Amino acid sequence: MSSAEGQLRSEAKANGAQEQATSRIFALEPGEGEAWWWMGGLATIKATKEQTDGRYSLVEILVPEGDGVLHVHHFEDEGFYILEGEMTFYVGERTIKASPGSYLFGPKDVPHAFSVVSGPARKMFILSPAGMEGGIREMGEPARELSIPPPPEGPPDEAEMGRLMAIAAKYGGEMLGPPPSR
Repeated sequence: MSSAEGQLRSEAKANGAQEQATSRIFALEPGEGEAWWWMGGLATIKATKEQTDGRYSLVEILVPEGDGVLHVHHFEDEGFYILEGEMTFYVGERTIKASPGSYLFGPKDVPHAFSVVSGPARKMFILSPAGMEGGIREMGEPARELSIPPPPEGPPDEAEMGRLMAIAAKYGGEMLGPPPSR
């Protein structure tokens, strides 16, 4: 192959990659995205596995004051960027206070949970690699409005907990119980 042919092949390959990347460009306005009532909060999926070529998922979460569930991800790392509210995170053996502008990182295989101390709290989850948004869809229900869902009448019964735990396991997660401080 001549150097000119090699150059043309390299350019064609580069142009194909550029065209593929260009076809994945997207933008969302505030309030846009897939809105789900999930685990007592409003989860708005901003970037999906399909949109990011599997690299990451981005989800905006609005949650009321109270405790989340201690859980662990075995497939992805998770980052948390706090937009509103005061929170306490439990990541491994660490307890971390977080306020607007705080960023925390939770590596896969390390149990973590959060409590909203002053809220509601609004935060961004970045999960890498992507895919956990499928679990949000399966565990949640489409949001009827862009707000925190009405509180449940009581804790989930045994059948509902079994369903949630099976979905979590399908996506490489485990629900372990209340946050460590409780």
